[in-house]
Amino acid sequence: MKLRAWYPQIATRRACQRALWLVAGIALLAGPFVLRSQENPPSSQSQTPTVKVAINVVNVLAIVKDKKGHLIPDLNKDDFEVSEDGVPQEIRYFSKQADAPLTLGILVDTSPSQQRVLPLEQEEGKAFIEQVLRPKDMAFVLHFDLDVELLQDFTGDKKLLAKAIDETVINGGGGGGGPTGGTFPDDRPCCTYLYDAVYLSSNEQLRNEVGRKVIILLTDGEDEGSKVKVETALEASQKSDVMIYSLDISDRMFPGYRGMFFSGDAVLRKLSDDTGGRVIHIGSPKDVSKGFQEIADELRTQYSFGYVSSNTRTDGGFRKLQLRVRNQNYKVQARRGYYAPTE
Repeated sequence: MKLRAWYPQIATRRACQRALWLVAGIALLAGPFVLRSQENPPSSQSQTPTVKVAINVVNVLAIVKDKKGHLIPDLNKDDFEVSEDGVPQEIRYFSKQADAPLTLGILVDTSPSQQRVLPLEQEEGKAFIEQVLRPKDMAFVLHFDLDVELLQDFTGDKKLLAKAIDETVINGGGGGGGPTGGTFPDDRPCCTYLYDAVYLSSNEQLRNEVGRKVIILLTDGEDEGSKVKVETALEASQKSDVMIYSLDISDRMFPGYRGMFFSGDAVLRKLSDDTGGRVIHIGSPKDVSKGFQEIADELRTQYSFGYVSSNTRTDGGFRKLQLRVRNQNYKVQARRGYYAPTE
């Protein structure tokens, strides 16, 4: 199934376990919601107007490390402070998310620059799925080059996910900027729809999911030919409460490797840092396994915070978040902001 922003939306509803989990009280993690109260049921004689009260519940996932990079898993609510646009907020909800269900998207770059590293990505990606995925978790697999294609929709079946990862193949396409009419030389392979892949994964796949939502990018960060800009892809991720981890992996033998116009590092930092994830640079084959292990450890050592924003405006604007630990020897990894509701 091919995915693009200009294609019809695809259905991504999942089985009963997610619906049951939502009903069980995870509205906190779903972002802003509306409480409805009705004092008396309507009757043919009289009706009491329905009162709607909008409550902007903001959820923040965080990872805490010491100065040496060691994870800190045993903090409590009182150890943290959160502010929004510089205004302190009261943390009302707090939990440790070691066992909370995960919704994962594995996005694999299959453009020519990944030719030599793809087999290693496949091997370690399957090992990661085997290690991380638990009974309540779900994942999908998508690859991108001159297409953005969904290889496996949401499933908890590790064999299906492994099969999809094995089905990723390098697609070089043609020159001259490919179907989007770029300005690259005719002998330069095209394309790498990285931004489109992030946008579609966030907006089409993950937007209506609940709980912890994570995208894992396997790429060198270089985009060629996407229809959307990196800012649009980032905004879609932020509006969908998606955390992005990037394994920055490249084929150093590929012609033009990280030439003068290379911007992949900055792109991956922007996508990952702003959403609460991070970039893991891969310098050697052994670093791939290590990188996946670091992601697995962090996903199982998260804290979840919820607060009711003191800003009651429903203007859809971007609001900056700052989460701090009272112990100044610790560093917090969390998203840097969110978009307010519009209604």
